[in-house]
Amino acid sequence: SCRSHSVSIMHKRAIKLRNYFLQDINPVVRFLILSDTIFSGATGLLGPIFALFIADFIQGGNEAVAGMAAGIYMFTRGLLQIPFAHIMDRIRGERDDFWFMFVFSALIGVLPLLYLVIDTPLELYLIQAIMGLCTAFTYPSFMAIMTRHVDKKKEGTEWGVYFTLVDFAGAIFAALGGYVAATEGFPMLIMTVVIINVLGAFMLWFVKPYIRFPRKRAA
Repeated sequence: SCRSHSVSIMHKRAIKLRNYFLQDINPVVRFLILSDTIFSGATGLLGPIFALFIADFIQGGNEAVAGMAAGIYMFTRGLLQIPFAHIMDRIRGERDDFWFMFVFSALIGVLPLLYLVIDTPLELYLIQAIMGLCTAFTYPSFMAIMTRHVDKKKEGTEWGVYFTLVDFAGAIFAALGGYVAATEGFPMLIMTVVIINVLGAFMLWFVKPYIRFPRKRAA
Protein backbone atom coordinates (compact mmCIF):
# COMPACT_ATOMS: atom_id res chain seq x y z
CA SER A 1 0.00 0.00 0.00
CA CYS A 2 0.96 3.68 -0.32
CA ARG A 3 1.26 3.99 3.48
CA SER A 4 3.59 1.00 3.86
CA HIS A 5 5.66 2.21 0.90
CA SER A 6 6.04 5.67 2.52
CA VAL A 7 7.04 4.13 5.84
CA SER A 8 9.59 1.97 4.04
CA ILE A 9 11.10 5.01 2.30
CA MET A 10 11.23 6.97 5.57
CA HIS A 11 12.93 4.03 7.27
CA LYS A 12 15.57 3.85 4.55
CA ARG A 13 16.21 7.58 4.69
CA ALA A 14 16.37 7.80 8.48
CA ILE A 15 19.77 8.60 9.95
CA LYS A 16 21.13 5.55 11.69
CA LEU A 17 22.11 5.98 15.32
CA ARG A 18 25.71 4.93 14.68
CA ASN A 19 26.16 7.96 12.43
CA TYR A 20 25.84 10.17 15.50
CA PHE A 21 28.80 8.26 16.94
CA LEU A 22 30.73 9.03 13.74
CA GLN A 23 30.73 5.47 12.45
CA ASP A 24 30.42 4.71 8.73
CA ILE A 25 32.02 8.11 8.04
CA ASN A 26 35.38 8.57 6.36
CA PRO A 27 38.27 9.58 8.68
CA VAL A 28 38.67 13.14 7.38
CA VAL A 29 35.04 14.02 8.01
CA ARG A 30 35.11 12.21 11.36
CA PHE A 31 38.06 14.18 12.71
CA LEU A 32 36.76 17.47 11.31
CA ILE A 33 33.44 16.92 13.07
CA LEU A 34 35.18 15.93 16.30
CA SER A 35 37.40 19.00 16.17
CA ASP A 36 34.63 21.50 15.53
CA THR A 37 32.35 19.86 18.08
CA ILE A 38 35.08 20.32 20.71
CA PHE A 39 35.68 23.92 19.61
CA SER A 40 31.95 24.63 19.78
CA GLY A 41 31.89 23.27 23.31
CA ALA A 42 34.70 25.63 24.30
CA THR A 43 32.94 28.55 22.63
CA GLY A 44 29.75 27.63 24.46
CA LEU A 45 31.51 27.80 27.82
CA LEU A 46 32.37 31.48 27.50
CA GLY A 47 30.20 32.86 24.72
CA PRO A 48 26.85 33.36 26.48
CA ILE A 49 28.42 35.07 29.51
CA PHE A 50 31.18 36.97 27.72
CA ALA A 51 29.41 40.26 28.41
CA LEU A 52 29.57 39.53 32.15
CA PHE A 53 33.32 38.94 31.85
CA ILE A 54 33.69 42.31 30.12
CA ALA A 55 31.69 44.06 32.84
CA ASP A 56 33.82 42.51 35.60
CA PHE A 57 37.33 42.66 34.14
CA ILE A 58 37.43 45.50 31.60
CA GLN A 59 37.67 49.11 32.77
CA GLY A 60 34.43 50.82 31.85
CA GLY A 61 33.09 47.53 30.54
CA ASN A 62 29.39 47.72 29.74
CA GLU A 63 26.84 46.70 27.11
CA ALA A 64 28.32 49.11 24.55
CA VAL A 65 31.82 47.66 24.96
CA ALA A 66 30.48 44.10 24.67
CA GLY A 67 28.56 45.00 21.51
CA MET A 68 31.57 46.72 19.97
CA ALA A 69 33.80 43.73 20.77
CA ALA A 70 31.38 41.34 19.06
CA GLY A 71 31.00 43.72 16.13
CA ILE A 72 34.75 44.03 15.58
CA TYR A 73 35.14 40.26 15.56
CA MET A 74 32.32 39.71 13.05
CA PHE A 75 33.37 42.65 10.83
CA THR A 76 37.01 41.52 10.66
CA ARG A 77 36.01 37.96 9.91
CA GLY A 78 33.47 39.01 7.27
CA LEU A 79 35.85 41.45 5.61
CA LEU A 80 38.75 39.00 5.24
CA GLN A 81 37.00 35.67 4.72
CA ILE A 82 36.38 35.92 0.97
CA PRO A 83 39.86 37.27 0.04
CA PHE A 84 41.53 34.52 2.09
CA ALA A 85 39.23 31.87 0.60
CA HIS A 86 40.11 33.13 -2.89
CA ILE A 87 43.82 32.78 -2.13
CA MET A 88 43.29 29.19 -0.96
CA ASP A 89 41.33 28.32 -4.10
CA ARG A 90 44.17 29.56 -6.31
CA ILE A 91 46.70 27.23 -4.69
CA ARG A 92 46.57 23.67 -6.07
CA GLY A 93 46.05 20.80 -3.65
CA GLU A 94 44.89 20.76 -0.05
CA ARG A 95 48.20 21.31 1.69
CA ASP A 96 47.57 25.05 2.09
CA ASP A 97 44.01 24.43 3.31
CA PHE A 98 45.23 22.02 5.97
CA TRP A 99 48.01 24.26 7.30
CA PHE A 100 45.82 27.36 7.34
CA MET A 101 43.16 25.38 9.20
CA PHE A 102 45.56 23.76 11.68
CA VAL A 103 47.82 26.73 12.49
CA PHE A 104 45.07 29.31 12.85
CA SER A 105 42.88 26.90 14.83
CA ALA A 106 45.78 26.47 17.25
CA LEU A 107 46.10 30.26 17.51
CA ILE A 108 42.38 30.61 18.17
CA GLY A 109 42.77 27.96 20.84
CA VAL A 110 45.30 29.93 22.90
CA LEU A 111 44.14 33.49 22.19
CA PRO A 112 41.66 33.51 25.11
CA LEU A 113 44.69 33.49 27.44
CA LEU A 114 45.09 37.15 26.54
CA TYR A 115 41.77 37.88 28.21
CA LEU A 116 43.54 37.21 31.51
CA VAL A 117 46.06 40.04 31.04
CA ILE A 118 43.99 42.86 29.56
CA ASP A 119 41.94 45.50 31.30
CA THR A 120 41.02 48.16 28.72
CA PRO A 121 38.44 48.19 25.91
CA LEU A 122 41.13 48.96 23.31
CA GLU A 123 43.07 45.82 24.23
CA LEU A 124 39.86 43.81 24.05
CA TYR A 125 39.06 45.19 20.61
CA LEU A 126 42.54 44.27 19.37
CA ILE A 127 42.15 40.68 20.54
CA GLN A 128 38.73 40.47 18.89
CA ALA A 129 40.20 41.73 15.61
CA ILE A 130 42.96 39.10 15.77
CA MET A 131 40.37 36.46 16.55
CA GLY A 132 38.35 37.54 13.52
CA LEU A 133 41.44 37.38 11.31
CA CYS A 134 42.28 33.87 12.47
CA THR A 135 38.72 32.68 11.94
CA ALA A 136 38.75 34.16 8.43
CA PHE A 137 41.49 31.65 7.63
CA THR A 138 40.09 28.63 9.48
CA TYR A 139 36.45 28.71 8.38
CA PRO A 140 36.96 28.63 4.58
CA SER A 141 39.77 26.07 4.82
CA PHE A 142 37.71 23.83 7.13
CA MET A 143 34.67 24.01 4.87
CA ALA A 144 36.76 23.41 1.73
CA ILE A 145 38.28 20.20 3.11
CA MET A 146 34.97 19.01 4.56
CA THR A 147 33.19 19.61 1.24
CA ARG A 148 35.78 17.66 -0.76
CA HIS A 149 35.83 14.65 1.58
CA VAL A 150 32.18 14.25 2.54
CA ASP A 151 30.98 10.80 1.40
CA LYS A 152 29.03 10.67 -1.85
CA LYS A 153 25.30 10.00 -1.44
CA LYS A 154 25.67 10.76 2.29
CA GLU A 155 26.14 14.52 2.03
CA GLY A 156 22.90 15.36 3.83
CA THR A 157 23.53 12.84 6.59
CA GLU A 158 27.10 13.89 7.30
CA TRP A 159 26.39 17.62 7.21
CA GLY A 160 23.35 16.98 9.39
CA VAL A 161 25.42 15.03 11.92
CA TYR A 162 28.03 17.80 11.89
CA PHE A 163 25.59 20.60 12.65
CA THR A 164 23.67 18.50 15.17
CA LEU A 165 26.74 17.57 17.23
CA VAL A 166 28.10 21.13 17.06
CA ASP A 167 24.77 22.52 18.27
CA PHE A 168 24.49 19.95 21.05
CA ALA A 169 28.02 20.69 22.27
CA GLY A 170 27.38 24.44 22.26
CA ALA A 171 24.13 24.02 24.17
CA ILE A 172 25.53 21.67 26.82
CA PHE A 173 28.67 23.67 27.46
CA ALA A 174 26.77 26.97 27.51
CA ALA A 175 24.87 25.65 30.51
CA LEU A 176 28.09 24.53 32.17
CA GLY A 177 29.90 27.80 31.50
CA GLY A 178 27.74 29.85 33.81
CA TYR A 179 28.14 27.30 36.59
CA VAL A 180 31.96 27.21 36.27
CA ALA A 181 32.18 31.00 36.23
CA ALA A 182 29.96 31.29 39.30
CA THR A 183 31.75 28.63 41.34
CA GLU A 184 35.37 28.82 40.13
CA GLY A 185 35.64 32.29 38.61
CA PHE A 186 36.32 33.58 35.11
CA PRO A 187 40.09 32.87 35.11
CA MET A 188 39.45 29.17 35.67
CA LEU A 189 36.73 29.24 33.02
CA ILE A 190 39.07 30.81 30.46
CA MET A 191 41.80 28.28 31.22
CA THR A 192 39.26 25.51 30.69
CA VAL A 193 38.27 27.07 27.37
CA VAL A 194 41.92 27.12 26.25
CA ILE A 195 42.50 23.49 27.21
CA ILE A 196 39.40 22.35 25.32
CA ASN A 197 40.36 24.51 22.32
CA VAL A 198 43.84 23.00 22.15
CA LEU A 199 42.30 19.52 22.21
CA GLY A 200 40.03 20.53 19.32
CA ALA A 201 43.01 21.84 17.31
CA PHE A 202 44.97 18.65 18.05
CA MET A 203 42.17 16.58 16.50
CA LEU A 204 42.85 18.29 13.18
CA TRP A 205 46.33 16.76 13.06
CA PHE A 206 44.77 13.36 12.33
CA VAL A 207 43.43 14.78 9.06
CA LYS A 208 46.94 15.34 7.68
CA PRO A 209 47.61 11.79 6.37
CA TYR A 210 44.52 12.03 4.17
CA ILE A 211 45.25 15.41 2.62
CA ARG A 212 45.33 15.49 -1.16
CA PHE A 213 48.50 17.00 -2.58
CA PRO A 214 48.68 18.62 -6.02
CA ARG A 215 49.46 16.35 -8.92
CA LYS A 216 52.81 16.86 -10.59
CA ARG A 217 52.56 18.43 -13.99
CA ALA A 218 53.73 16.36 -16.91
CA ALA A 219 57.12 17.40 -18.32
